[in-house]
Amino acid sequence: MQSLERGLAVIRSFSEDSSRQTLSDVARRTGYSRAACRRLLHTLEELDYVGIDGRDFYLRPHILDIGYSYLSSLPFRRIVEPFVEELSSEVKESVSVSVLDGGDVVYVSRVATSRIMTVSISVGNRLPAYCTSMGRALLAAMPLEEQRRHLAQTPLTALTKFTRTDENVILAELVKVAKQGWAINDQELEVGLRSVAAPIVDASHRTVAAMNISTHVGRTNLRELREKMVPALLATTQRVNALLTKR
Repeated sequence: MQSLERGLAVIRSFSEDSSRQTLSDVARRTGYSRAACRRLLHTLEELDYVGIDGRDFYLRPHILDIGYSYLSSLPFRRIVEPFVEELSSEVKESVSVSVLDGGDVVYVSRVATSRIMTVSISVGNRLPAYCTSMGRALLAAMPLEEQRRHLAQTPLTALTKFTRTDENVILAELVKVAKQGWAINDQELEVGLRSVAAPIVDASHRTVAAMNISTHVGRTNLRELREKMVPALLATTQRVNALLTKR
């Protein structure tokens, strides 16, 4: 079990900013000895998950099989993807679907029309749930005690001057989201970014994911977000939920 844990830590040490690493880089980022990292990296190379170029190690495309195994196991993903593409085409904005994992939302489907964030978002990316529209749509489906426990275990950091970090304020917002069936985020994650999200439910009427539309403040004001984007999003998620609840 320890070897598996360490092997996964080595894989996670690679990122967009560290796509190629030396043995020393991997040891520093994982906290393991150089000898342990050397054994792990060469095992991963034998499995075709890691490649070697001189002193540099890098992840090979075969590593995608691990993530794809998870994505292909999501029963709703195949159903929801055509709706993501259709909604994005309709509103001419980026549309995403995410699931909750610990304190984060993890993107499992996305159609991006333009880059509206300072970081590039794609399938597999994680963002904090407490200050995202999809995160709040997912948290709103939880019982109050579970919401409190989630927020207590999450560092509520102000990412922008608009970010709400008071636990009671966030809990009150979750009550509102649960009643109206959708969540709006106005520049709490990143200045200039607005989004609206709604829940996706399975055959047991359990919230399993959330879908959102994200836009830039220069293109969409709050009134337009509520009057144009919310109805389009709800119409789409209602169609998705109707299909999933029949399964």
